[in-house]
Amino acid sequence: MSDWLILVEAAGDLAQHETPHKVMRLRDYIANPKLFTGRRPNVVNLARSYGYQSEGYYASLLAEARGHRVMPTVQSITELSRKTLYAQALPELNAALVKDLEGQRPEAASLVFALGRSTHPRLGKFAKLLLDWFRVPVLEVTLAPQKFEIERIRSLPVQTLKGDTRAFFLDSLETHTRRAWIAPKEKAQARWSLAVLLDPEERTPPSSQASMKRLASVAAKMGVEVEPIGPGDLASLAEYDALFIRSTTAIDNYTYRFARRAEQEGMPVIDDTVSMLRCTNKVFLKELLELAGVPGPRTEVIAEKASLDGLLDRLGSPVVLKAPDGSFSRSVFKVSTEAELKERAKQLFEDTALIIAQEYMPTTYDWRVGVLGGQALFACKYKMARGHWQIIKHGEGGRITEGGSETLPVDQAPPAVIETALKAARLIGDGLYGIDLKENDRGVFVIEINDNPNLDTDVEGAVLKDALWAALIDWFSQRLERRMGASASRKARNLSPAG
Repeated sequence: MSDWLILVEAAGDLAQHETPHKVMRLRDYIANPKLFTGRRPNVVNLARSYGYQSEGYYASLLAEARGHRVMPTVQSITELSRKTLYAQALPELNAALVKDLEGQRPEAASLVFALGRSTHPRLGKFAKLLLDWFRVPVLEVTLAPQKFEIERIRSLPVQTLKGDTRAFFLDSLETHTRRAWIAPKEKAQARWSLAVLLDPEERTPPSSQASMKRLASVAAKMGVEVEPIGPGDLASLAEYDALFIRSTTAIDNYTYRFARRAEQEGMPVIDDTVSMLRCTNKVFLKELLELAGVPGPRTEVIAEKASLDGLLDRLGSPVVLKAPDGSFSRSVFKVSTEAELKERAKQLFEDTALIIAQEYMPTTYDWRVGVLGGQALFACKYKMARGHWQIIKHGEGGRITEGGSETLPVDQAPPAVIETALKAARLIGDGLYGIDLKENDRGVFVIEINDNPNLDTDVEGAVLKDALWAALIDWFSQRLERRMGASASRKARNLSPAG
């Protein structure tokens, strides 16, 4: 389990017997940077004041410089220093407040929140959102008179909490710092922690639970601690060093928000927001691939009011229609007649202003090349579902049928397939991508670039086995090492005497 360190200004602010975690004076933490060499504690800074250039301020600033995970961050301290700086959060917070209260205004004008929890029984969701915005241990929210609006948000010093409110804070601290890890108990002390975002309700996640447990086992041997987190755990994300998203990504769901928060915290993340934005929309990919000269099927972007006349003549019959942001073969249709074309186009236009029309390329399988950090990681043949033209067939009642697969060593896949995949991946970034390609007598063509490709031990890892997960952990570790090296260099420059 990761170390937790509680910082206080005076011994009476929080006694050692009130928490199982180590309690330290702020000035001792500030003055002794070598106390935690080789360790990366989670620091809860319970300073009486976070004012600029106070001990509380410097404790959080130095914690970040030392690579420690700290609450509050300097960013939260700064934002809460003036209402004009946290005003951007108020529309979302006010909306959540109204929704939670359901028209019943609290008797007290000021409410106390601790580590994502509330003393008010109705404000559980609001409390988590408040911690999402401001990672501060204890906050007081004051409501405007006669309104369901926030008048003020400020931090509360722990030593001012009395009676039931103090007991509430201590219980919140205990709950917040209690973790359940999936890596083996006998592992050595981990150098890094990796949060893996999973949705237990998702029917077809990009990785199975068994594969994620295998990842955790491999990671533990490499000094990386893995913990699964869920859609409701955004508030605790900053307690980890890196984020691996294993839920299906979309711009309009929680995965994008997790990626954005990870980037704000300086964490390496797969998938990053830029990759999501570039990969989840097929209109963007069409333009990007064409401008870069990467071969793809003949494709047209159809505007809602544009005429569909002549499309089957231009692209051939049948033609494939796609929604720009579909995934797992959803919202993808093959049409052969003018009547089918207009019917499916009308259906797609109900949800989007643009649709993709693409020439039909029949093959018995699609290539999927996994690319990580600019290197080809695996090469799979995804075979078409039985009696279907796609690798996934969506049936009635949500039934899904998939074709088989065959995984090859990268050096045994056709060179043109690997080279084209690498060229496509470079257009997106240096993260993890799944490049879908078709190969026929005309050449190799990129069908799609996926920012959230499937990774399972028995399919994509069938050749590499544990080396698949080792490569992934190595990707995160390299970036964390560079980040720590940069922090150390900045610290050395800041502490060196002027020449």
